[in-house]
Amino acid sequence: MKILVLNCGSSSVKYKLIDMDTKEELGSGAVEKIGMKGSFLKHVRRDGQKVMLKGEILEHQLAVEYILGVLTSAKHGCVESLDEINAVGHRVVHGGEKFNSSVLITDEVIRKIEECIDIAPLHNPPNLAGINAINELLPNVPQVGVFDTAFHQTMPEHAYMYGIPYSLYTKYGIRRYGFHGTSHRYVSKRAAEFLGLDYNNSKIITAHIGNGASIAAILNGKSVDTSMGFTPIEGLMMGTRSGDVDLGVVTFLMEKEMIGSASVSTLFNKHSGVLGVSGVSSDMRDVEAAIKEGNHRAKLAWDMYEYRILKYIGSYIAALNGVDAIIFTGGVGENQTSTRQFIADGLAYMGVEVDAELNAKSRGKEVLLSTPNSKVKIAVVPTDEEFMIASDTLEIVLQQK
Repeated sequence: MKILVLNCGSSSVKYKLIDMDTKEELGSGAVEKIGMKGSFLKHVRRDGQKVMLKGEILEHQLAVEYILGVLTSAKHGCVESLDEINAVGHRVVHGGEKFNSSVLITDEVIRKIEECIDIAPLHNPPNLAGINAINELLPNVPQVGVFDTAFHQTMPEHAYMYGIPYSLYTKYGIRRYGFHGTSHRYVSKRAAEFLGLDYNNSKIITAHIGNGASIAAILNGKSVDTSMGFTPIEGLMMGTRSGDVDLGVVTFLMEKEMIGSASVSTLFNKHSGVLGVSGVSSDMRDVEAAIKEGNHRAKLAWDMYEYRILKYIGSYIAALNGVDAIIFTGGVGENQTSTRQFIADGLAYMGVEVDAELNAKSRGKEVLLSTPNSKVKIAVVPTDEEFMIASDTLEIVLQQK
């Protein structure tokens, strides 16, 4: 079965076509700058060759048309006709409390996703645009929604509630939802297989660390806590997001700078974090280069970034009452060797020990970093959210037959 995975953002659509019978990636890429000048499609062919196609791509349906066109093109395509696409899996960012697992997309499901727009105004509309585009272009192809928030719906009430009047939870659904759930689910499952752990009898902490970052505490295969909250801004300091901040700072700045909710949201989401502290970049590679040139603010941003990761992992060890494995994933988690070493050194008190030489040369691949003497397994597992989405899609579509 060939499954197309779509990840629709506000101005982009990422895609991957996977043959689930052979687990082969047939084609992938992204449409960027939708609705803006200079929009383009970047496609990676089956043979690995990269293709750039420029055009005026004004909205998501046209973007999906471009994607379907390149997948079936004689020169760059990987299928002869659209009839070979058996199903489409969509990443949907926010399912609120309405979805605790992936689902076949129906008119009722679409209505429920629409009801979550209030709590995800930036993410759910483009996700819905992708679903609607497939409804128009491939009306007979089944679609499946895979929710970032679903995996974290197993969090206990005491972990997801905020210390605000309970009436605001019942009225508006204000609570911690968590994100990156598809990644945390894939990585924790794969880690259990890779490390020989019983997934349903294990304590695993997954650190999805990149420009956006979150950590999850997973007990017996279920998420019991995660660092992101009502929105993706809570938790770790990220590339441009502040992470945890005193709410008093928000109201103070709104008053002093005379700015409204939209401006303050932009400040803490787009101009804070590593970028805001360092003044250099949101990319840790640029920050590292600035540190080597003696930039104090770059070093401060780096130290804050790493410290918060260590602090959250430590708190989740307490929440789990111990830990069997700590897994790194995401762009930084898979490639930034010094950060992994910093975390391991910070946990040495509880018997964590990694092979420093192996860690220093391991980038972007699945590897066990901890030594045989380590009391906790430390590993890197590259995330594959697209494969997880495709797997869920395959399972749900087969159930319908």
